[in-house]
Amino acid sequence: MTAPDTMDGRGPAAFDVFDGDFLTAEERRLSDRFVDDGYVINVAESRAALDAIRRLVVEQACAWLGCPSPTDEGEFLESIADRVASERLNEFRLAVIAGVNATPWLRAAYFAVARRAIETIVGNELCMQRRINLSIQMPNDTSSILPIHADVWSGDSPFEVVLWIPLVDVRRTKSMFLLPPGPAAALHDRFHAIAGKSAEEIFRLAEPDLLWMELDYGQYMLFNQNLPHGNRNNAEPETRWSMNCRFKGVFTPYADKKLGEFFEPITLRAASRIGMDYELPGGFDE
Repeated sequence: MTAPDTMDGRGPAAFDVFDGDFLTAEERRLSDRFVDDGYVINVAESRAALDAIRRLVVEQACAWLGCPSPTDEGEFLESIADRVASERLNEFRLAVIAGVNATPWLRAAYFAVARRAIETIVGNELCMQRRINLSIQMPNDTSSILPIHADVWSGDSPFEVVLWIPLVDVRRTKSMFLLPPGPAAALHDRFHAIAGKSAEEIFRLAEPDLLWMELDYGQYMLFNQNLPHGNRNNAEPETRWSMNCRFKGVFTPYADKKLGEFFEPITLRAASRIGMDYELPGGFDE
């Protein structure tokens, strides 16, 4: 049997100068961006899945409010402060989260928004957070501030990545910030000296190097949750809505968030299923 003439678009001659990199050029570029920058922002791989998710969120919000579905979903979400009092925001948010997560297709649709990128950066045998989170940050609502932190500081595995999807356009304080790998490494090296400081003091130290993420609705961000990140008081006139969910390789080490409790396998391959179920016959090693 002869070998195929091409492999992934490359002829046999390409392998005469094979450099040992089994990733495609596109996979290498994406991987390098993620390592070097700590995040990647791309257009949704399935706009239909993203639109279905936002529609579901709007439907759940309308059900709680007892109002008809809006003609402009983005404007409805951004102006939610006109309909929900700040003291009832958490009650409202929890009701929407519960309704959204009770929908059977939600997690598959969420994964579809960035499937190829996740498989390139994380792997193709994945586990996914069992419940997807929803953040709603109204203008000048200090109760929704998430102080600067890295998820690994509070018991997450360093092998996890976060898929962050805004449901509206986000800019400046209507978004989230991230400390890039270089400054994050410098902060890490001096952490013993600042460990006793408050989150606000750490934020002030990191502030000159922080990146504020800018995304339009229709884009997603994958980011390295080992890097310090968070948000501030939303000084913009519109409300931010965003969703987030963690992914990691099934066979990579876990921390406090365990498989079967926090994570659930979603793309376990046939050979792995067979191997995990296999038992040597009785008496084999006697």
